[in-house]
Amino acid sequence: MQTADPILDPETKGLPAAAGALRLSEVGRRGWNLLGEDLPLPIAVLRASALDANSDWMRRFVALTGARLAPHGKTSMSPQLFARQLADGAWGLTVATAQQLRVARRAGAERILVANELVGPREIEEILEELAAHERLELFCLVDSVEGVRRLARAATARAIGRPLRVLVEIGYPGGRGGCRDAGAALAVARVVKAAAPHLALSGVEGFEGLRQSLPGAASAPEVVRFLEAIADAAGRIDAEGLFTAEEVILSAGGSAYYDLVTAAFGGVRLSRPTAIVLRSGCYLTHDAGLYQRLFGELRERSAQARAVTGGFENALEVWAYVLSVPEAGRAILGAGRRDFGHDAGMPVPLKRFRPGRDAQPQAATDGWEIAAVNDQHAHMTFAPGADIAVGDMIALGVSHPCTTFDKWRLMFVVDDAYTVASAIQTCF
Repeated sequence: MQTADPILDPETKGLPAAAGALRLSEVGRRGWNLLGEDLPLPIAVLRASALDANSDWMRRFVALTGARLAPHGKTSMSPQLFARQLADGAWGLTVATAQQLRVARRAGAERILVANELVGPREIEEILEELAAHERLELFCLVDSVEGVRRLARAATARAIGRPLRVLVEIGYPGGRGGCRDAGAALAVARVVKAAAPHLALSGVEGFEGLRQSLPGAASAPEVVRFLEAIADAAGRIDAEGLFTAEEVILSAGGSAYYDLVTAAFGGVRLSRPTAIVLRSGCYLTHDAGLYQRLFGELRERSAQARAVTGGFENALEVWAYVLSVPEAGRAILGAGRRDFGHDAGMPVPLKRFRPGRDAQPQAATDGWEIAAVNDQHAHMTFAPGADIAVGDMIALGVSHPCTTFDKWRLMFVVDDAYTVASAIQTCF
């Protein structure tokens, strides 16, 4: 299956108006260079060398641990990045909705984990339609209640596709998101799934530990370990009753920060049938300059296996903006705001500065530069009075938590280390 090659028009954010209408695949042939001011700012770019480094590191880590990777597509929602991840060896893709599943299918995914409970009749119908239409498609979703299982079972029985919709029992914790809150509830759900065979197949147990990321490092890791132990315990109890119907039991956890703990906790689980550990990191490919940068540092400190993998993640995503005004000492107004980057996990970080006509290459931002406030279209950058900041300077911002920056752009450029545009990706939010 080929990813789409949409026609871009001058109304597409980030595309030079003079380019007229062109296909996505043609973007890299134009020779545009960000530093040459060929692109209108603000602009979001992905550095190709960082994407390569991040993909390579994760591929080697997964190989070392024996786990499998099903990256969460909701981060980028880009068919081009999905296709890259599959080509790099991803076991499958993770999504959260039927619409996201269709984008994953367009990218060629034949194994998709819908990491969500499906409740509405239309969404369940759409999921089953995809399963019926594609014989090679393996489709998984989550269940955490008897009523949720019954809704799936009624629809799957009526559709009678001839092969089952695979489900994973979701484990949660008090105050968290979805998921059974104790092993008894998980067993009750698993029994109802077993009774719905052959239309449903109980294929594993999973949970989402990502909400623990907001805790300090010293507090988050023990909480994550306890949660993973609860998932493993539930899997053992379900297996003891003979409720799994798949030949291989999937043990999976989402989030992008604790895959060392996931592989360690699940690697020791012994059931009556083979197990597979599935990681669902969505942010590894682009990484960031904030939350995940900190969490990856903590991961490397914890894990000898992670330290054994040479190299490391690099921030790939940058949002560039002009300095529009320096209205007072120590404050510059940049031409990018909350319409252009997310700040749900912290303000963007000034990374680089480039002055057209003077600099041969971007310079590292000086210590002390920071984004103090944002508006819809502007960011307030503060700096030490007397610093050399001028109207027309170009500033590269690194974001924290890339998910909420991707959804601001339908088009992102992929650039080489000289900031020449090599290609482009679309997003489908």
